[in-house]
Amino acid sequence: MKSVHFTIFLLVSFIIFFFNGRLYSQCCGGGSGSPIAGGASQGVLSERQVELSTNLQIINTNKFYSGDSPDTARYFDSYHSTYQYFRMAYGVTKYFTMSIETGNYFDKEEIGLHKNPATTYKSSGIGDLIIFPRYDIINWTEEKCRTEVTLGLGYKIPLGSYNDSTKMTEPFSGTSYYITNPQAVQLSSGSQDIIFYTFLFRGYPLKNFRVFANAMYIKKGWNPQGEKLGDFASIGLFAGRTFFEKLGVTVQFRGEWVDKMKLNKNILLYAYPNYDPEATGYKKIFFTPQISYPVGKFTVFALSDIPLYQYMTKTQVGSQFQATIGLSYRFFAVKSLVKDKNATNSYYCPMHPDETSSRPGQCSKCGMELVKKK
Repeated sequence: MKSVHFTIFLLVSFIIFFFNGRLYSQCCGGGSGSPIAGGASQGVLSERQVELSTNLQIINTNKFYSGDSPDTARYFDSYHSTYQYFRMAYGVTKYFTMSIETGNYFDKEEIGLHKNPATTYKSSGIGDLIIFPRYDIINWTEEKCRTEVTLGLGYKIPLGSYNDSTKMTEPFSGTSYYITNPQAVQLSSGSQDIIFYTFLFRGYPLKNFRVFANAMYIKKGWNPQGEKLGDFASIGLFAGRTFFEKLGVTVQFRGEWVDKMKLNKNILLYAYPNYDPEATGYKKIFFTPQISYPVGKFTVFALSDIPLYQYMTKTQVGSQFQATIGLSYRFFAVKSLVKDKNATNSYYCPMHPDETSSRPGQCSKCGMELVKKK
């Protein structure tokens, strides 16, 4: 049966890859280049488990860097964005989860030098849609530990605008003309992305301790504007522990790399872009503390990216403040744990020992596979 599930995953992955054509992704000024807000590390859900999740991500920065040193030269005063991210996921089988993810910008703004309104650009609206199937190639639950290895292949579909322009008026003649807004304030790159993803998890439920890691690579291509944003890669290492039975504390170290963007040379025959394409691409290392707290089937979480190291290709805006607060809700489409009062409850949940059953199943609180009492 598992081989059938894996075949379905490979088929979906092939269809996504085959029909993708041109590949690229939007850039995110002053923050992470990942299209998944909050840098969520995702495994798979239990069979027939549903997750509804949202988080609010806030980015603010006025720091510019050249190489790995702060730079007093700048193209604009500051950048900020407020982004609401949504995810709906469903555990198709024990090993295969499908999710649909999207988001909306309440505002994206690049404030011009000396707060000049003529060089201040802003936008708001829906971003992109991400279809994100994930498959467990390893999913072992034992009495003292749980091991999971997940592969994912996401597909990003552009929904938001990518070629918004600002009207300018020539002061002497009064002639109006339009300048395309910088990529940092566009709602989308107007493109499609392929997201390659790996997740590795090792949990010790009896000790309330877990370690995990993820890796992501986004392959990009040319967009209709004649732009090719740089490929994105990241690796994250996590360690977490539960305190006072419910309070989850996780720390993360994450490295990110983004290649420089490219322009189709023909674009220069018409107009030079409203940004410097050479001032793109970076290397960053973040430290990210996160806390979470479950309330019934809901979980509230908050995290903040703290930049430890930044290397910029030429002078460009860097990361300064980035925080995320979110809420997730998990439930089963059908009840997965059946309790038999007349039978011996020989199976239990390592995370919630009070959840018992007379036969194999899944915990109604966390979805973990029940283990047999010895």
